[in-house]
Amino acid sequence: MPKKRDGGGLSKTQQAAKFLGVSVLAGAVLAGLALPAAGALGLAAKGSVEGFDEIPANLKTPPLSQRTTIQDADGGEIAKVYSRDRTVVGLKDMSPYIQQAIVAIEDARFYEHGAIDLKGILRAANKNAQSGGVSQGASTLTQQYVKNVFVEEAGDNPTKVAQATQQTIGRKVKELKYAIQIEKELGKRKILQNYLNITFFGQQAYGIEAAAQRYFSKHAKDLTLEESALLAGIVQSPSRYDPLNNPQEATRRRNTVLQRMADLKDITRAQADAAAKKPIKLAVSRPKNGCITATHGAGFFCDYIRKVFLGDKAFGKTRKARAKRWDQGGMTIRTTLDPQTQKSIQASISDHVYEDDPVATAATIVEPGTGKILGMGQSRPYGFGENQTVLNLSVDHSMGGGAGYLPGSTFKPVIAAAALEQGTSPEQEYPSPYRMPYPSPVQTCNGEWHGTPADTTENENKEEVGPYGMKEATAKSVNTYFVQLISDMGICPAVKMAQKMGIERADGKPLQQVPSMTLGTQEMSPLTMAAGYATFASGGQYCTPVAIESITDARGKAMKVPQTSCRTAMSKKTADTINTLLKGVVEDGTGKEAGLKGRDSAGKTGTTDSRYAAWFVGYTPNAAGAVWVGDPQHKRKMYNITIGGVPHDKVYGADTPGPIWRDAMSGALAGRPGPALPTVPIDDPAKDKNKGDDGGKGGGKHKPGRGHGGDNKPGGGGWDIPGWPDILGGGNGGW
Repeated sequence: MPKKRDGGGLSKTQQAAKFLGVSVLAGAVLAGLALPAAGALGLAAKGSVEGFDEIPANLKTPPLSQRTTIQDADGGEIAKVYSRDRTVVGLKDMSPYIQQAIVAIEDARFYEHGAIDLKGILRAANKNAQSGGVSQGASTLTQQYVKNVFVEEAGDNPTKVAQATQQTIGRKVKELKYAIQIEKELGKRKILQNYLNITFFGQQAYGIEAAAQRYFSKHAKDLTLEESALLAGIVQSPSRYDPLNNPQEATRRRNTVLQRMADLKDITRAQADAAAKKPIKLAVSRPKNGCITATHGAGFFCDYIRKVFLGDKAFGKTRKARAKRWDQGGMTIRTTLDPQTQKSIQASISDHVYEDDPVATAATIVEPGTGKILGMGQSRPYGFGENQTVLNLSVDHSMGGGAGYLPGSTFKPVIAAAALEQGTSPEQEYPSPYRMPYPSPVQTCNGEWHGTPADTTENENKEEVGPYGMKEATAKSVNTYFVQLISDMGICPAVKMAQKMGIERADGKPLQQVPSMTLGTQEMSPLTMAAGYATFASGGQYCTPVAIESITDARGKAMKVPQTSCRTAMSKKTADTINTLLKGVVEDGTGKEAGLKGRDSAGKTGTTDSRYAAWFVGYTPNAAGAVWVGDPQHKRKMYNITIGGVPHDKVYGADTPGPIWRDAMSGALAGRPGPALPTVPIDDPAKDKNKGDDGGKGGGKHKPGRGHGGDNKPGGGGWDIPGWPDILGGGNGGW
């Protein structure tokens, strides 16, 4: 009586006999013999072995996972990404030696038998029965190909991979039936080609082309005899015969393949002996996979591409389908990234902020009128090491970023644009004291906001005391001016303007409808701010950011890609008026250090309370960029701090983000046209009055009250605003 294994079950001899029965059954089906599916050969009933006739007739062969290449706008490679490193090639692009070697060592009778090699099965079964183990296999190349298809379909799911490779009679029967189908449909050469493209050669290399590149840094068509024998030998056990880690074992296995090729007359005995005497000479190319290998600091942009792909229904109805398509790879993705802009951004960042600084910076540049993202970088490199991160500081949380950062006064132009669209004159004056309470109540989209006596705001400097018109208030970034502006206008127009300009919170929540929004108290991302400011540069047209120009699949077929969506956010007159206001910021306002030489530019500084963040956002007619500096964790205040080797008592938007923006934009636009920004004339009565040209003005849209006078001229009526102290009134004399 045959012995059983400990714990019950069939002995190895019984397993071999059972395997023989199933194999003979499959061979009989191939021959067209009408043998019963079970019983005649003692096969187990349903539940132990799936009925042969009940197995689906067609093997579903998923497209092979391959590398995807991500390119910049000029076609230069940014990175290669893949779940499996593979490049599918035809037999004509494979060395004849590798074709002969793989057949010789894996299935010498490949061209003589059908899907199942009955002679080989009988030989293997007999050998295994004699040894009491499984010392010899009997799978044909076709069967091995089918098994690899099961593994490929399982992907990276460990449970499915285990099911695809488990040594059960049921799986073997499936493998045999599908092998019959494959032999009938494809023919030997196509099967060999598919096998060499799908099989695993170790060291993360799938398919012969990737293996040739990995071990020898050459194409599969250029493999020599000894190189081909080495790679063919690896297939049986990629870890055991790994030439990098086990060169002696790999050499022995290679020589076995060479002798087998000589036995089969593929090569002469002299060729085999000569090749066997040669030492293994590798020229290893280390695998470069993923955004961590991206050039010129574009790792975060690379990851943004992946997020766009996974999130857009243009690439699949469900996220699961899109993830499967991404893993399948084989695509060439041409992006909007401009190499000149990207290099300039990264160079500027490296000059001004160091990787190990206590704070970080992020910068993004987009193209007005198209929404194309031209560059994206940050001071902390993409990775998992010290001072590295995979958090994209330029984008919203949903796209791989954090919770965003308070934009401070860079939000004020949004308020100004909303007011201008409501009919407010750019010459509108407000008293703008150093400190004031928020006017209350203020109209919102859903009712009224009511403040408390504790709700106050103040300007950056005590010397900043009005009255101011819009132009000077913007140039000096006067908080109290813009608080009064939004309070008069109401919050709803500001919210709607922000929405039209694509300016939303980085955490995806709706904007809070409070007067303090004018001071940038809600978290935004640099990409959001850059795209929003591009609206001013493009005459009032907002375009959603886009990062992908085109995609072709593995067959070179174009895929549908998401397009930018442009809309009118404001009139051209309003946009041109904002241009005028923001040109003043870089010409003689808070943003002087950011101004560009030799070309028109406009922009706005921003600094938050407690110096947790500092910004500069600006634009020219052909590029709009945003730069943020701060602590991503929102913990480090930027007082008494050294950034990029430069000490600061306290950081301003002008002195750190401003120069980063200036240098990044200068390099990005070098050698490119410098058109003028369209502007409109704006009188600034308050500024003129301070020079002593006019006396105080009274009346107007506000109630009569105390006013401000010019130099040595009496003040007339002016602003009588509830809640404001009487000391705001003017008298004789002024500023």
